[in-house]
Amino acid sequence: MLTDKKIILGITGSIAAFKAAILVRLLVKEGASVKVIMTPCAREFITPVTLATLSKNTVLSDFFRHDDGKWNSHVELGTWADLFLIAPATVNTIAKMANGICDNLLLTTYLSARCRVVVVPAMDMDMFSHPATLKNIETLVSHGNIIIEPSTGELASGLEGKGRMEEPGIIIKRIEEIFDSGSKFQGRKILVTAGPTYEMIDPVRFIGNFSSGKMGYALAQEFAAQGAIVTLISGPSTIDLKCKKNINLVNVITAEEMYTATVNHFPENDIAVMAAAVGDYKPVCVSGKKMKSGQENISVSLEPTVDIASSLGKMKKSNQLLIGFALETDNELQNASQKLVNKNLDLIVLNSLNDEGAGFMHDTNKITLIDKNNKTTIFQLKSKQEVAKDIAGKIASLAGMNL
Repeated sequence: MLTDKKIILGITGSIAAFKAAILVRLLVKEGASVKVIMTPCAREFITPVTLATLSKNTVLSDFFRHDDGKWNSHVELGTWADLFLIAPATVNTIAKMANGICDNLLLTTYLSARCRVVVVPAMDMDMFSHPATLKNIETLVSHGNIIIEPSTGELASGLEGKGRMEEPGIIIKRIEEIFDSGSKFQGRKILVTAGPTYEMIDPVRFIGNFSSGKMGYALAQEFAAQGAIVTLISGPSTIDLKCKKNINLVNVITAEEMYTATVNHFPENDIAVMAAAVGDYKPVCVSGKKMKSGQENISVSLEPTVDIASSLGKMKKSNQLLIGFALETDNELQNASQKLVNKNLDLIVLNSLNDEGAGFMHDTNKITLIDKNNKTTIFQLKSKQEVAKDIAGKIASLAGMNL
């Protein structure tokens, strides 16, 4: 499963460092190439000789070798790896990662890494549950890192609680799942809408909403990373696509423009994900000149815009999937479920503005997925990159059954 994968294993100063030897052995056994980076404190718990023998690579710890001055380039390490696994990750290292501190080779490599980063915490229960630690972990998640939660059991302190580093076998399975997700949508054509729409009042004013486009762009990137050919129809957004490979970006402004582009592209796609926050109303009349300030009691008559999801629901063929979004403030599940039925959707992604850290402008999101069989799955607050993976995973399971 991990044949030819290049993995950096970062080890920090925890009693759980002894599990790193088992991790290295299992990674190598699965066919991975492993390079080990240790913090200075980690060497107090397990020897570099042990890890070098198991990994068949020199263990790195210092920025340079003291005998000949050879530099261990964190930049080269960061671009070499397919995955950076930090296990065990102490409370100290997690805090430094969350705040951009890079005072050792492991941390500078982390900040240089272009690959996915998996963090496996290991610490005493009170340290893990401390608000500072929980906030730091939340920050790491918002930056796109994957956290493998610690397990509950007897700790080195003698206490019983949550904080034990997860067992190596389970970590390996999780890593395999991460790599396995990379080709689920190979060759599929997926349409994604993102961002807000703007409806002009006059040449300088408009009606819009607070959508940033972060969720839709994260979905487009995730589908493309998993092998899909993506058409991203985006309203006004400042989001920059980190990787444009396999993504065709179509820029629009108004709901009408988004409707036209979406309807034109939908027939050639297998899956459509309606993540855009399309304005529900537009002005009946648009002034050709700027409306002067100082006038009293200006009124703007509004009329409904076209419902794009409903239109696609009527067009949808049996070999297509249609996914909608619902941002609600009350009766969330009931309203989302009704939209699922009314618009002929296969899946709806529910956000609630009552959930802190969810919805517009945030780097994080908290979603509930409801499929057409009325199966409901609730997720915790995560980065929008991780939320995109959860949504893609659910769509992949639906696509396997229907396409």
